[in-house]
Amino acid sequence: MADRRRDPFRVLIACLLSLRTKDETTGPASERLFALADTPAVMLRLSASRIERAIFPVGFYRTKARVILGVCRDLLEHFGSRVPDTIDELLTLKGVGRKTANLVVTVGFGKPGICVDIHVHRISNRLGYVRTRAPEETEVALRARLPRRYWIGYNDLLVSFGQNVCAPVSPKCSICPVRGLCPRVGVTRSR
Repeated sequence: MADRRRDPFRVLIACLLSLRTKDETTGPASERLFALADTPAVMLRLSASRIERAIFPVGFYRTKARVILGVCRDLLEHFGSRVPDTIDELLTLKGVGRKTANLVVTVGFGKPGICVDIHVHRISNRLGYVRTRAPEETEVALRARLPRRYWIGYNDLLVSFGQNVCAPVSPKCSICPVRGLCPRVGVTRSR
C-alpha cells in the first residue's frame, strides 16, 4: 500500500484532485478513481462523466476530470506513459503548476523540491524568513535560503501549522510555540 501512495502517477492525479479540496474529500475520491484506472492508458478509456462521478464531491470535479484526461493524453503522447521526474517537464503538462510539480518530484521520486502552497507562502513571510508577494517567488527565495535537507519536510510542517495555529486571519498567537521569535509580519489581529 505504501508503495502505491508514492507511485508518481497516483501522486500526480491525487494532487490535481486535492487543489482547493480538503484532504478528507480528496483521499476517498482518489481511491475511487484509482479503483477504476491506475495508469494513463486505462484512465483514457474512461469518459469524463465517469471520472466526474468517481471524484465527486471534490471541488471543480468537472474541470478536474477534463484536466486528468488531458494530462493522461500528454503522458502517453510525450512521455511514453511515464510521469516525468523533473519540475520543468512536469510543468509542460496542462493543469500542472509548480506546487504540483514539486510534490510529484518529492513524494513520487524522492528528489529535493519545495512545495509552496498558500500556508508555506504566508507563514514564511509572516516569520520574516522571506519577503515575497506570490508563492512562486517564495519557492525561489526558499530554494536560495533554506538548506536543501529541509526542503521536502518544510511543506508538511507548515501546512499543518497553518491549518491549526497560524491561520490566515486571526492566528492563534497565544498558543504558538514560536511566538517569542516571530515578528508577526502582516498580522493585525490575533487570538
